[in-house]
Amino acid sequence: MKKGPKVVVVGAGSMFFGRQALWQMLHSEVLRTGTLTLVDTDESRLKRLLALGRLLIDHLDSPLTLEGSVDRRDVLEGADFVVLSFADRGVHFRGVDVAVSAKHGVRMCSGDTIGPGGIFRTLRELPEILNVARDVERLCPSAWVINYINPTAANGIGLMRHAPNLKSFALCDGLHMPHVKRRYLARAGVVAEAKDATPQMEADFDLRITGVNHFTWLLGATYKGRDVLDDIRASVAAEAAKETDTGHAKARYNQSYALALWDIFGCYPACIAHTKEYVPYWQGHTTGRDRLPALSLFDAAERQLKHDAMWEEIDAFIAGRKPLDDFVANFGPDHATDIIESMWSGAGKRFYVNTANRGAVGDLPDDAFLEMLCDLDMGGPRPLPCGRFPDGLRSLQQQVLDTHELTVEAAVTCDRGVLRRAMLTDPIVNSVADADAIIDELLLAERDALPEAWTEGVAVA
Repeated sequence: MKKGPKVVVVGAGSMFFGRQALWQMLHSEVLRTGTLTLVDTDESRLKRLLALGRLLIDHLDSPLTLEGSVDRRDVLEGADFVVLSFADRGVHFRGVDVAVSAKHGVRMCSGDTIGPGGIFRTLRELPEILNVARDVERLCPSAWVINYINPTAANGIGLMRHAPNLKSFALCDGLHMPHVKRRYLARAGVVAEAKDATPQMEADFDLRITGVNHFTWLLGATYKGRDVLDDIRASVAAEAAKETDTGHAKARYNQSYALALWDIFGCYPACIAHTKEYVPYWQGHTTGRDRLPALSLFDAAERQLKHDAMWEEIDAFIAGRKPLDDFVANFGPDHATDIIESMWSGAGKRFYVNTANRGAVGDLPDDAFLEMLCDLDMGGPRPLPCGRFPDGLRSLQQQVLDTHELTVEAAVTCDRGVLRRAMLTDPIVNSVADADAIIDELLLAERDALPEAWTEGVAVA
């Protein structure tokens, strides 16, 4: 068997990726003979992850090579895959985005992909993503770059447009195969629980999901040739009937919102925790007759507690207060490392990947950046045919794509006029005056996380 790849994780302290990458690289027969390189500009976090990794290597007697650096340029050479998973004080600034936007009539339950939150997160993160891309082009030009940073579509478009010679695609963990198929097999009543699904059941299940990331829709589902959309709808309706006003903002009333959107567009929104934020219906601009409430707002303090708990757990593993066997038992494969394993080994597995459409969705442009089921190997993703969007929903897809395209242009040029157009193209911004006020306040509040060109000449209160 050939030696495993060198995988560089830029932003290894990520809540959602660093630990999972470590687990997969330790366990995979394909990857464990390779090199995992952790990069994080926070030296304390980097040292803690490296300490955990070395303990696990000894505990599992693994041949994995583990290295780390605060400077990616010292370790990129020889990389086969570069995974981007960083954010500049992401939870804090999402909280700022949501609070300022809500004050001006725009409600966001997540605030990291659409609306002012998605736009400003792109302004903060895309310039550094493109800096990484330039380093990759110079130091390891044959490497695959996998973007794991929200907004996935906007940042993926940024790489496609402004680093066109780079080999790249983007990911979101919401459609991780084969787990997504198993969930829908359970929804369709084929199995009682997702864990009961077998590989043969997965092979007999034709599931068609596509759209702009976080605005993806179930366009078709057949099991052994039988249409199971009605069965899935019955499951959604049963859940909706039991929902109450509890839980965090991204989870509240999800199936009730999903059922309402299904009634409108004839399709199920596959990422409803985000999709409910992409439409204007629950923004609170009503006469009070809506059955469903306005969106709950993203709670940054709640999310920060989860991040803090992650680091407390890592410290407990390092100090021996928590057994390493708990790490081994409770973590598992990640979407990106599953894909890297399949690409490197030539396993021929199919995955949902964000990439250029290339004709897979017949009624959207070939360069539309969509999440689609793809054949995937070291030659890159090749989207499989997905069908077409129904009228109405197709135009909303294009509106979201236009918003992302304009946002990317604004992030690259630091042009306020383009930023304003992006904000006023966005599907949940409905006032020129409010859009201008949000731009003014967020440029000021986030000036130390943005390129200086955005705030030159802006008075600091």
